[in-house]
Amino acid sequence: MRAVVIAVAWVLSSIAPAAALELNGPLTQGGLIVGTAVPGTAVAFDGRGLRIDPQSGTFVFGIGRDHGPEASLTITHSDGRVETQILAIAPRQWQIERIEGLPPRKVTPPPEVLQRIRREGALINAARSRDSDTMAFANGFILPASGRLSGHYGSQRILNGEPRRPHLGLDIAAPVGTPVHAAAAGEIVLAEADLFYTGGTVAIDHGHGLTTIYSHMSLVDVNVGDSVAQGAPIGAIGATGRATGPHLDWRINWFNVRLDPELVLPAVKE
Repeated sequence: MRAVVIAVAWVLSSIAPAAALELNGPLTQGGLIVGTAVPGTAVAFDGRGLRIDPQSGTFVFGIGRDHGPEASLTITHSDGRVETQILAIAPRQWQIERIEGLPPRKVTPPPEVLQRIRREGALINAARSRDSDTMAFANGFILPASGRLSGHYGSQRILNGEPRRPHLGLDIAAPVGTPVHAAAAGEIVLAEADLFYTGGTVAIDHGHGLTTIYSHMSLVDVNVGDSVAQGAPIGAIGATGRATGPHLDWRINWFNVRLDPELVLPAVKE
């Protein structure tokens, strides 16, 4: 059985004076938090300063899969007062998946492809590192493709008997050619047809360090620099890269922190 996913109900937490700062989102491992602060306020999450929109006071931060039970939020007010709030982070349990039959070179890549893997990894890291001032994330996220939810965030995979890193996305299984759409508006910052691990891969920048990544696609139908609306077609499901069958691996990141895609959706049905 899959781990129980905490329901996505945007909850309100008030910190310091109620008018000064609000947080909306699940304070749990894998959660995305969207907050608002009085313009002129500075906010840091676990010591990392956050981008705050100068007009609306909007900011975001993400909580990683393995985050501990507490986090700190430091608020510096315009008058110089500094307050620190300790946030309780709810833990979750994860499932273990065993996948057999992968080609050995995909589980343990041969030395001659390591340079390629490092080069492609740098491309993806660069896409996740963007910190643009757009707020394309403000209208929320939608499921990017129709299909069966075949793999969930947080589960650990054992490939051909060898433990690997936890799966940090949402897998959507569907026939090759099934359309893939942008989960939210944004700018295309990565569009590659054939990466070693992820095959046809697209990354979209939604602002404030939030990106979504779409992998294993049979068709990449956008280019770097394109602006896309929420729901715009960006390609098609495939089985490219390291995949045992046709599916979309959809991920959401806050910089290098991988978040749970199901926790940003208003509702998900299997």
